[in-house]
Amino acid sequence: MKILLIDDDEALGEALTMYLDGFQHRLICATRPSLAFELLIAEQPDMILLDIMLPEQDGLSVCREIRRSKAGYCDVPIIMLTARGDVTDRVVGLEIGADDYLPKPFEPRELLARISSVMRRQRPPESHETTRGVQCGTTSPPRAVHRHTQSPSLARWSSLPNHG
Repeated sequence: MKILLIDDDEALGEALTMYLDGFQHRLICATRPSLAFELLIAEQPDMILLDIMLPEQDGLSVCREIRRSKAGYCDVPIIMLTARGDVTDRVVGLEIGADDYLPKPFEPRELLARISSVMRRQRPPESHETTRGVQCGTTSPPRAVHRHTQSPSLARWSSLPNHG
């Protein structure tokens, strides 16, 4: 998978390049938004890792511009990777179009898990998918729910309607 990192921290780019290469991910690095937009067209990445604090233009406006683009890359998944991790920044990032948000510093393994999670959601759904040897697909709904607790919130749910 091809991943575009838009971050002015070159040391982070080098470290992530080596780490992600071990998982067959090719990292392309852009330290400026202007270069990133060129690489979006030339490289057609599968995912974008985007910092907020960038030279030329902040990452939130870069995210907004990507989502509004007519150039064919408006639906590329975006994970925000940034030192600005307070709730307001995370909410704004997600509301303007980021698919996920990971504050720095982060564990590379968590980033890898988030990349996999976001990409899994990008795949078109299949009617039957096998996951670790378990067959998944549509099954009939349960016919009854039995109460095993005295919790007031669950006490009124003794059964579901019969759909059979």
